[in-house]
This record gives sequence, C-alpha cells and structure tokens, in this order.
Amino acid sequence: MLDTIFETGLDQTINLSLKTMLICVIAALILGLIISFIYIYSDREKKYSTSFAISLVILPAVVAVVIMLVGSNIARAFSMAGAFALVRFRSIPGDSKDISTVFYAMAVGLATGLGYVAYAAIITVIIGAVYFILVRAGYGSKKNGYKTLKIMVPENMSFNGAFDDLFEKYASDAKLIKVRTTNMGSLFELTYNIAVKKDADEKEFIDELRCRNGNLNILLGIDETTKELL
Repeated sequence: MLDTIFETGLDQTINLSLKTMLICVIAALILGLIISFIYIYSDREKKYSTSFAISLVILPAVVAVVIMLVGSNIARAFSMAGAFALVRFRSIPGDSKDISTVFYAMAVGLATGLGYVAYAAIITVIIGAVYFILVRAGYGSKKNGYKTLKIMVPENMSFNGAFDDLFEKYASDAKLIKVRTTNMGSLFELTYNIAVKKDADEKEFIDELRCRNGNLNILLGIDETTKELL
C-alpha cells in the first residue's frame, strides 16, 4: 500500500513540471494581490480587516497548490468540497460581502491551479470591477440609514404617542420595536427603529427628547446590540 502511494506521488511530481508550478503559483499570488487591493480600496469607510486582506493574497495560491498536487478529478472534487465547506467559518454576521470575497478568491485559485491562468485573470478583472463599482456606489444601501433609538421613561409616564410630534419633525420614519422594564421596574426602556432626516440636527433632537422624558438616558446609534443604558 505504501509503495503504491509513493509511486503515485512520484508520477504526479514528474508530470507536474517545476516551471508550470511556479508560473501558476506566482500568477495566483499576483491575482490574489489584485483581489486584496480591490477589497481594501472599495471600502469607503476604511473598516477593512488587515489580516483578511493578507489572507486574500495567500488564499488563491494555496488553492492552486492543492489543485495541482491532487491528481485525479474525483480527488480534486472532494478537496474543493472540503475547502468550500470550511469557508462558512469565516462568515461575519452582518457583513456577507466578506464571504463572497473568499469564494471569489478561491474561484481564481481553482482556475489558476487547473492551468487556466488567462481565464483566472479575466475572472479577476471582471468580478473585481463589478465588486468595486457596487461597493463604492453603495448599491442597495438605504437613502436614510436606519438607527436604533433607546429612550428611558419613568414608569408613570404614558409613552404611547408621547414622542410622535418629535418624530415627525426630525425623522422620516420611526417604529417602536421593543419595550422593557429596567431599574427594578421603575423605568421603561423604549427601543425605536428610526430614520433621521438628512437635514435634522441630532443634538436638538436628543435635547427635545430629554425635555420630554425627564432628562433620563437616551441613546442613538446604528447597532441594536448596544449595551444597556443604565
């Protein structure tokens, strides 16, 4: 059994010339670098992950090496199925474009490993250009970004409709999504999903809310998972 394994590996090494392997690996690294540049410079808010950017450079080359070293088509199929299955562990909640970038890099590495360097370059340019344009243009983003507004009110306050006039003045849309008691039941925490108008002054908005809720805590942010106000 061991003789068969060594003989098979030796035959594959002979069939795979060093020159071909170097060309494919170098091409994969260059294309991975291009993908990494696209990922970095398409992020308008500069919130990209440095480690993820580096991984995008290396990933196509690693996939290409695996494909070149695995001989049969069946073995290649199982190898790629396992590799793509592992991608789910890199998924970041709330930011699915990172997972699509990983698949993008792996597809380029797969094409390069099979020897289709020209096709890999075409894939990199076309998909990269579409990705860059969509992200930079803010495709699919809402004109008025919704935020989470949390207002603390005393337990004796009737909060139904208490802030409607202020919402009409400062927001284009507001919806009460959660109510809970806090501070041993002496306060209510109201959570709203709200779209603040572009020309609205958020400080004035919060000041008027404070006058209405007795100067208790108010939080306005983009993350609904914000810690408790108190």
